[in-house]
Amino acid sequence: MALEPDPPPSFPTPSAPTPSSPTPSSPTPSSPSPSSPSPSFPAPSLPDLGSLPRAEFGFPGPLRDRLVAAVLDGSKTATTGLVADYEHEGEPLPEAGRREVVVDSRELPVAVIEVTEVRVVPLAEVDLAHAVDEGEGDTSVAEWRAGHERFWHGAEMRAALGDPEFTVDDATPVVLERFRVVTVLPVTGR
Repeated sequence: MALEPDPPPSFPTPSAPTPSSPTPSSPTPSSPSPSSPSPSFPAPSLPDLGSLPRAEFGFPGPLRDRLVAAVLDGSKTATTGLVADYEHEGEPLPEAGRREVVVDSRELPVAVIEVTEVRVVPLAEVDLAHAVDEGEGDTSVAEWRAGHERFWHGAEMRAALGDPEFTVDDATPVVLERFRVVTVLPVTGR
């Protein structure tokens, strides 16, 4: 699934310091104030989530839930998209260094990832290392491809592309993306 460049404005964003809270240039108290973020929420390095493109793994539902869980536990460090999907959405292809906010099935932000590598290859050239790094338990490229073809030929993907007959073949260009988790976001609204 391609990334959406304009996330909804309902994403939580770090609040600006208030006059009573310390700023980066003022001395920091030895113990956090009640309004300070918890230690597990690194506010100073947390980007403005509303400014980041969204990483949507699959469509909302059980598949996305499994894929997001795999991102969060570190077993998913790669993903594959269709060049046709990016073109249909009018989105640029991802680039190394780009940060994205991962959303779950409820469209809530759960992590920030950073793209570390992007390759565009024909579907026939997807290698085993990439297939395994997608974290879906595939042990062969054939197994990986069968699962992806089911997804890409499914009604939701065909509807998203506006093509009820969409199919892939060996020559179909795909976007192989590798990423790393930068920040796991605090659990909110769950």
